[in-house]
Amino acid sequence: MTSAAAITGARRFQVARDYFDMTKPKVQSLLLFTTVTTMYVAGDPSISLVLLTCLGGALSAGGAGAVNHYLDRDLDALMTRTADRPVPSGRVAPRAALAYGIVLAAASLVLLTVAVNPLAAALSFSGFLGYVFVYTLWLKRTTPQNIVIGGAAGAVPPLVAWAAVTGGLSGTAIYLFAIVFFWTPPHFWALSLLMKDEYAKAGVPMLPVVRGEEETRRQILLYTVLLYAVSQLPFCAGGMGIPYLVASVSLGAIFIYGAYRLMKEATRSAALQLYLFSLAYLALLFAAMVLDARL
Repeated sequence: MTSAAAITGARRFQVARDYFDMTKPKVQSLLLFTTVTTMYVAGDPSISLVLLTCLGGALSAGGAGAVNHYLDRDLDALMTRTADRPVPSGRVAPRAALAYGIVLAAASLVLLTVAVNPLAAALSFSGFLGYVFVYTLWLKRTTPQNIVIGGAAGAVPPLVAWAAVTGGLSGTAIYLFAIVFFWTPPHFWALSLLMKDEYAKAGVPMLPVVRGEEETRRQILLYTVLLYAVSQLPFCAGGMGIPYLVASVSLGAIFIYGAYRLMKEATRSAALQLYLFSLAYLALLFAAMVLDARL
């Protein structure tokens, strides 16, 4: 009996873990961080508003992740990195993953509409639709520019956060959206350099597969420079002060140096270091915004 109970418990834990993993929690963590920090830049929200907005955002992003698991199950089965995901491994039925994703997205739409405001709900839902239909269904399988255009879906959280606090949007909110939008290509392409063979095996037209690694490194440097320029807009428009300027200039300079080093060295180590720094860059930049707003 004890052994049977242990087996049943282990199975239940695995099911719960699989459904949790389909929401892509690692990806969500940075999205939620930009949501929270943007809310405190936009104003002085209550803890309940922050929690409700984050819950709505997590449900929406989690729903998009689950639907992505359903739609990409054929590609995931071909790549070593993703073959053990719940759907391609057979642990979760494809229709169950699709239904789960739709339920999460619907719950997010209702929650944000009722508990936050309709604009925040509409913006969050647009991110869901963009990730599922524009990026996953259309761009990912057809063009090496997939992450450039499709990255707009991942840049929506600052807009949702701003709308949640103020009930509207402003120039600063658009600048924060643009920062995440231009950050996405160098961040993702650094990772794609490491996963080039996997993408090639699955027939996914990521930039290193279609245009080659050298061109990818040039594009990373180009977009990093563009990101640096865009990151100065909040200060130039008067939305941020000196603390933010110091952080944006310093972090941007380090990012550009890393991209230049990657172009010159062309090693996996340099690509991995740039990818890891890109994660820290976005978190530190948004943290600097909060510090600037409070000072």
